[in-house]
Amino acid sequence: MVKYFSNSIDIRSRWEHVVSAFWQRYPNPYSTHVLTEDVVYREVTADHRLLSRRLLMKTNRLPRWAEHFFRSGMSRSVFIVEDSVVDPVNRTLTTYTWNLNHTTLMSVEERCIFEDSTEEPATTQLRREAWISSSVYGFSRPIQEFGLARFKSNQVKAMKGLEYALSNLQVHAGETHQRLLRGLGEGRLREGQEPGYCGLRPTEAPAVCLRGRRRLNWTADVTSLSLVGLNWRIMGPGFSAPSLRRKYNIFIKSVFFFSRDICNVSETLL
Repeated sequence: MVKYFSNSIDIRSRWEHVVSAFWQRYPNPYSTHVLTEDVVYREVTADHRLLSRRLLMKTNRLPRWAEHFFRSGMSRSVFIVEDSVVDPVNRTLTTYTWNLNHTTLMSVEERCIFEDSTEEPATTQLRREAWISSSVYGFSRPIQEFGLARFKSNQVKAMKGLEYALSNLQVHAGETHQRLLRGLGEGRLREGQEPGYCGLRPTEAPAVCLRGRRRLNWTADVTSLSLVGLNWRIMGPGFSAPSLRRKYNIFIKSVFFFSRDICNVSETLL
């Protein structure tokens, strides 16, 4: 017998903000049981979906009765595989996670789907499902009950951690936005600055603010990469110059959500 859990949560943030925060949610004060995270595989498909596989190591304090199921010297850490698919066209993020070790004691499989809410604007709906099983003869039911209770507790912490990452993104993006607007408001080129930039030093100017040059092509790989907020050096057809690549990498995390607004302001002021 398998224990099943499901719930649905509305996150009061836009989908692209939630996806960006998803990649940056560790470390956070609510998920101290997550020890490490490593990217094992990553690919952008022909239909512009981002496929990723990550390996996480977690630990949780065990109740005293559970200690009897661990042999002396056996690791208390659990290795978790997380597969994810980001679809920027349909605006969905789907994740699948399961544990690699201690599967005889307990196996936990989880699926999460983040997608745009069809009922409320600027809201992301999270649908979460989990399946918990145990193969310990005679103790499978109490172990599954314990696993279900622990999973419910951890998913509350996971939501708090995601909200923490969202708030950090908003603070950092707001500070960068204000700094860029102050630079744009000067309305003059600084000494030694290359013409065509929006009142900023060349190292500060985001690619979207270049004047007299080709702007970013918001298509294909550019869209799929920028939406997930990753600092990648994989570029789409809209990137040709090495300097443009460097500028995009510097600002992809902080000014993506404000880039179109900044371009509009720059055209007005300059």
